[in-house]
Amino acid sequence: MANGQANDQLSGQANGQANGQWYPREWPDRIRALTAGTLTPVTPKRAATVMLLKDTRSGPHGGTDAEAGTGPGPAVHMLRRRTSMAFAGGAYAYPGGGVDPRDDDRDIGWAGPTRAWWADRLGVDEAGAQAIVCAAVRETYEEAGVLLAGPTGDSVVGDTTGEDWERDRAALVDRELSFAEFLDRRGLVLRSDLLGAWARWITPEFESRRYDTWFFVAALPQGQRTRNASTEADRTVWITPAQAAAGYDRGELLMMPPTIATLRGLAACGTAAEALASAPGRDMTPVLAEARLVGGEIVLSWPGHDEFTRHVPTSTAQASTTPSDPTGGAPA
Repeated sequence: MANGQANDQLSGQANGQANGQWYPREWPDRIRALTAGTLTPVTPKRAATVMLLKDTRSGPHGGTDAEAGTGPGPAVHMLRRRTSMAFAGGAYAYPGGGVDPRDDDRDIGWAGPTRAWWADRLGVDEAGAQAIVCAAVRETYEEAGVLLAGPTGDSVVGDTTGEDWERDRAALVDRELSFAEFLDRRGLVLRSDLLGAWARWITPEFESRRYDTWFFVAALPQGQRTRNASTEADRTVWITPAQAAAGYDRGELLMMPPTIATLRGLAACGTAAEALASAPGRDMTPVLAEARLVGGEIVLSWPGHDEFTRHVPTSTAQASTTPSDPTGGAPA
């Protein structure tokens, strides 16, 4: 799409910050409670999210194909969470969601690296590895209508937009149908080789909703197309990582730290194939925010990602001096 069109479609609320980092106003109080020992962290739920990629193409007049984003490199499929959502409302993200307890069914059709290989790559046991990979594939189908599966280990389904496909997708969303049952009904095997593990982020301990999330990359299969099939999103877009990151830096696109961090990593890849080829070398050490007392203030940081560091006053009295500053009244 043209730059102007992208800015119109992707504009979001950045809470008055210089960039578009999602920073809820209740965080300072929860951070203070955590450091004071009065807040007990909830256990994070396992989740998976997929960065669907497709290569940009030159249009008939030499420009970039409007459908595939602008600028060099692959475009990534992003959705905007509805502003009414309690968690990260208005923020741009990728298709994804929590693990279904049935995602570790042992009779699932499977192609690609073994469960043992994935267990080592993801840092979990084999049952957990299957559940996480299945969640990545299932959630991508539920939220974007894209299915990384095929009738054989070296094929992938084509168009999935028919009414019968939609009935099955809706049954998956409603949990009336497990992913294993869905694949068996369709005579399909999951193509784990079409995924590349990219990163792992854990929601900060002071958040009331916590997720241990594995991020994957995948190329959009030939013949398939994305659509907004999510009840949690009000719009979707194909955009290059560089363009999305620039929108975030201008404060136009609202994102959580894992989203902008993964976008910056993707921006270095020239094609979808290059991103997939580089995935095995990515560090999968979990990224978890730290809140510590330093010189009379709480410093919130994400190890290895200095751009997200925030300074929070140690008392509500200090915080009230600059109520309009979502970082808690101190410079970031």
